[in-house]
Amino acid sequence: MAFSRSSNAAYYNVVSSGARADGKTDSTQAFLKAWRLACNSIRPATIYVPLGTFLLKPVVFTGPCKSRIVFKLAGTLVAPSDYWSYGNSEYWILFIKVTRVSVFGGILDAKGAGYWACRRAGRSCPVGSRSISFLWSSNVVVSGLTSINSQTIHISLYHCNYVVLRNLKIRAPSSSPNTDGIHVQSSTGVTISSSTIITGDDCISIGEGSKNLWIERVACGPGHGISIGSLGAYANEGGVENVTVTSSFFSRTQNGVRIKSWARPSNGYVKNIAFRNIIMKNVDNPIIIDQKYCPSAKGCPNQSSGVKISQVTYNNIKGTSASQIAINFICSSSNPCKGIRLQDIKLSYNKNSTATASSCTNAGGISNGVVIPRSCLRII
Repeated sequence: MAFSRSSNAAYYNVVSSGARADGKTDSTQAFLKAWRLACNSIRPATIYVPLGTFLLKPVVFTGPCKSRIVFKLAGTLVAPSDYWSYGNSEYWILFIKVTRVSVFGGILDAKGAGYWACRRAGRSCPVGSRSISFLWSSNVVVSGLTSINSQTIHISLYHCNYVVLRNLKIRAPSSSPNTDGIHVQSSTGVTISSSTIITGDDCISIGEGSKNLWIERVACGPGHGISIGSLGAYANEGGVENVTVTSSFFSRTQNGVRIKSWARPSNGYVKNIAFRNIIMKNVDNPIIIDQKYCPSAKGCPNQSSGVKISQVTYNNIKGTSASQIAINFICSSSNPCKGIRLQDIKLSYNKNSTATASSCTNAGGISNGVVIPRSCLRII
């Protein structure tokens, strides 16, 4: 991929700073040198990564910077194959306290296979690293990036504002543990669009404190679907509100659109959520709310979720379910789900001619139009 150079911008080629495109030489310090020059520039700056493969160890790009910075990647960034070399770092490439930073193009290859094998074998393993993360940052754009074989989460946002993620390709084997495609937490004003996500966990996971998210034209699967949660891990945590997922496609995923919370006391909440214009193909749980989320039955026996779920709309969702229960609302006995709306739903069971069914526990709301399977919601 070729990139033009603006005469009005400062320009820093990482090769000029000492990086080598042989995939073997550690280029971390060269990238940091280019970042320091760009960050201190009073003019908008471009950091250019040419064709080739560049080895990067865990690296932190720290702001604030004096002007706008664009990372233009024509090449591939690879992580060390030795996952122990990360130490206890949870991040491979981390941007912290940056504003007006854009990342265009490029491939990130985190070489996660060895780490996954360690996890599967039950050996003592490091914590694992996210591939690219933004922390306490704003006005960020990531476009045209490909991320493969992340050790854990591919792209993560924490305490960020006004972020655009678009035209992404995210890929890891369906058997890779905890390799969420995109994780958003405690962030506001995030748009995710026109992306393909194939991974071993949630295609997109939305954590506590996230507000005003717009997700559209995402192809998800294999993977665990798009999830709000898990929430309620702690008694005091922020809520999730104003989230829209639209015009998206799910294929052979464990879940479609999911809201999940731990069965524990919490002051958290989920409200004003819209799932619409979605196609499901062979999805295990196309529409699901699970407020009894309790992996391995540890830490939450015989408890009820304190997370309050309200005003969730499902509109124009069609396709096939891999299980007979296509709509499954498992809500809290102490905080029933309220204000759920089903409209124009048509989900068939792909195994045989047996009709799909819905299941409701402590769930209240209404249905409009044709709803297949028949709604089990009641007025609460």
